[in-house]
Amino acid sequence: MYVRSARSAIASWLTRLYFSRLRRKGTGLDLSILSKLPDGALLPLRREGVDPVPEIGALRDREPVSRLPIPGMTVWLVSGYDEAKEVLGNAKAFSNDFRHLVGVGGAGADQNPGGLGFCDPPDHTRLRRLLTPEFTMRRLSRLTPRIHAIVEEQLAHLEKAVHESPDGSADLVEHFAMPVPALVICELLGVPYEEREAFQRFSVARFDVLGGAGASFGAVSQSLDYLRGVVAEQRRHPGEGLLGMLVREHGDNITDEELTGLADGVLTGGLETTASMLALGTMIMLGDREHVTALRDADDPMAVAAPFVDELLRHLTVVQTAFPRFACADVEIGGTAISSGDIVIVSLSAADRDPRLGGPGDDMDAFLPSRPPVASHLAFGYGIHRCIGAELGKMELRAAFPQLIRRFPDLRLAVAPEELEFRKLSIVYGVDSLPVRL
Repeated sequence: MYVRSARSAIASWLTRLYFSRLRRKGTGLDLSILSKLPDGALLPLRREGVDPVPEIGALRDREPVSRLPIPGMTVWLVSGYDEAKEVLGNAKAFSNDFRHLVGVGGAGADQNPGGLGFCDPPDHTRLRRLLTPEFTMRRLSRLTPRIHAIVEEQLAHLEKAVHESPDGSADLVEHFAMPVPALVICELLGVPYEEREAFQRFSVARFDVLGGAGASFGAVSQSLDYLRGVVAEQRRHPGEGLLGMLVREHGDNITDEELTGLADGVLTGGLETTASMLALGTMIMLGDREHVTALRDADDPMAVAAPFVDELLRHLTVVQTAFPRFACADVEIGGTAISSGDIVIVSLSAADRDPRLGGPGDDMDAFLPSRPPVASHLAFGYGIHRCIGAELGKMELRAAFPQLIRRFPDLRLAVAPEELEFRKLSIVYGVDSLPVRL
């Protein structure tokens, strides 16, 4: 009974969170700043539906490394697949260190989220070595039963919400796409059930870029304050999750701030990204009933789900840009000279639609789960900063889509596709609401 009530509290919190988000109309870069930037500077964050705008594809094909028109600084946009891999794979020439961001957009040194995403070797190497064993498929397999159980529980919540709704519809984001990864991350970290509502409070605001960079960094600070309390409790009483394991096995070799940063990184990398994939993936699946039939009728649903999910990850690439890189040496990328001190933005979404990623004649703008295997996409990044939780994310998606459509084979959108509101200028692309009927 206690577990069920805790999970109901999570759903209640998500409702308030999303209504608050919609009232804010997004968060991130200050609107006053955006109004002064040329349209070309915002190109990496613009989409039409789920597709990057045609302009960035044309730019990629013409000039895969191009200058972004941002006054007062030299910022390069890398949109080509091969060029993106060059940048992401060269940690010696391009730095991720958070200190480069201090003083930019209201960021202070005390707001460094830590973790793997904002540090360079040797610190990055040491921390990743501590985490890697917990993210192998052998270790993650222990979560498989809980992932399937969490999915089924949230499907029951979705069904209940539809039956209680006056118009027979419910929001798939609120009742399914967001709670599933939130609860999986809680299982992974070992967050107690009574803490799980608070755990989600600070997870969304940091990704949008419309309501003030100061607000976004403020959300990071609040998140870190909360997670410091979680880490302190794990120091006193190590649990069975990731944080407890790190305390027990490496407690003398990792600081509380490092533990906090790693927990924040797992939250940042695994919650809204997977939620967006679940919502947008469902939308795409419902747009072609052949996808529904294939997942519903498969003798081995996981075998069908694997290529479906992998192509979905490439096609959507919901994390639109990688963390900014800072050139720490003069380097040439794709024939373009980049100087030490320049900022480099890699458009993952544009690179994953690059014709060079596929074979001859492949239409990389199309969603084709039957597509023959192509070179590795960049939805999880590349190089030493490739998302360490990539396999966990795939596990969640491979479980969720078949279970969703087998339980609700007549699932459909409750609004016309053109009525859906996609996020504008968001680093993690998605929809805030996906009304469905069963």
